[in-house]
Amino acid sequence: MLSAVLILVCALLQSADPSAEGLKALDAKDYETAARSFALAVEADPKDFAAHFHLALANSLLGKTAEAIAGYKTVLALKPGLYEAELNLGRLLLDRKQPGEAIPLLSAAAAGKPLEFRPNFYLAEALLAAGDLPKAEEHYLICAGAEPGSAAVQAGLARARARQGRLEDAEVAFRKAAALDGVYKEAILELAALYEDKGDLDKAIEIYAEFPEHAAAAEHRAILLIRTGKPAEAAPLLERLLAGEPGNAALRLTYGRVLRDLKKYPAAAAEFVKAVQAKPDFVEAWGELAAVFILLEDHPDALAALDRLKALGAEQPGHLYLRAIMLDKAKQPKLALESYERFLAASQGKSPEEEFQARQRARILKKELERR
Repeated sequence: MLSAVLILVCALLQSADPSAEGLKALDAKDYETAARSFALAVEADPKDFAAHFHLALANSLLGKTAEAIAGYKTVLALKPGLYEAELNLGRLLLDRKQPGEAIPLLSAAAAGKPLEFRPNFYLAEALLAAGDLPKAEEHYLICAGAEPGSAAVQAGLARARARQGRLEDAEVAFRKAAALDGVYKEAILELAALYEDKGDLDKAIEIYAEFPEHAAAAEHRAILLIRTGKPAEAAPLLERLLAGEPGNAALRLTYGRVLRDLKKYPAAAAEFVKAVQAKPDFVEAWGELAAVFILLEDHPDALAALDRLKALGAEQPGHLYLRAIMLDKAKQPKLALESYERFLAASQGKSPEEEFQARQRARILKKELERR
């Protein structure tokens, strides 16, 4: 009888141990129960760093990041240098975009286990986010030695090298990351943007060409082809993009400009019309439409486009110049002269070539009007 009572008492004592219950709940992935149990354990013994640690862990698994951060800080106050607390707190701070606060914790964790993957990887990520690129590269290389098959490490290594301006070295690492894990295939587009910023447009075009089904890459490629004087190569890319996004006014504008550069003026006008239909207050498209109508000698439509710009409050000196040219060609010398003079008053040396032509035509028109 006595032994049965003792067994019952022991069972009751065990069930009353909140930390034990919390560990069972963690194993069962019942994080709500785990958090409640460890909160009771902390209440019972505020200096129990293990209970604080597990409470912080449960809170982090529940997505309660602020509570988890506070909990891990308490753990480290009670037990300075505890590796898992340093590592977990560092990761949470990194996730919250606070790399400066994460770095000392992750550095301490990495110093304790200098060849282990996890502390070195998170430290490398924090250093990269903080802009300490040489040190980030150093720790990514340690990770690469520990886990040669990690695509995430190669991607991080690539970014650290790319931001140091070593784009060729970065490309090697980006491609290795993509070979290890297809998820990282598009990461090399970051490199294309860096080549673009550097002014190596041909290399950027080459990389963008590797992603024919990627809409943003195709659009960038088309724009760079235009910038490098290859509008004929850009045209089919833009046509394909517009087939998928017929209402994209900005894309219509770009395609219209390509057609204009190829001297396909009626087709260009049609694209600019579609652009303003999709976006009625699209100032750039109205300006291009006016210009191409003048090239087509469609003066009424050109004037209508210029009037629309004026109504939008977007009339610029260049639009006044276009209006003057149109009125001049339409044999309306008085109105043309007024527009030339308005253009000259507004431009004030900003467009010297057009201003020279405007002055010449204004003189001629004045003489013509005086003879009448």
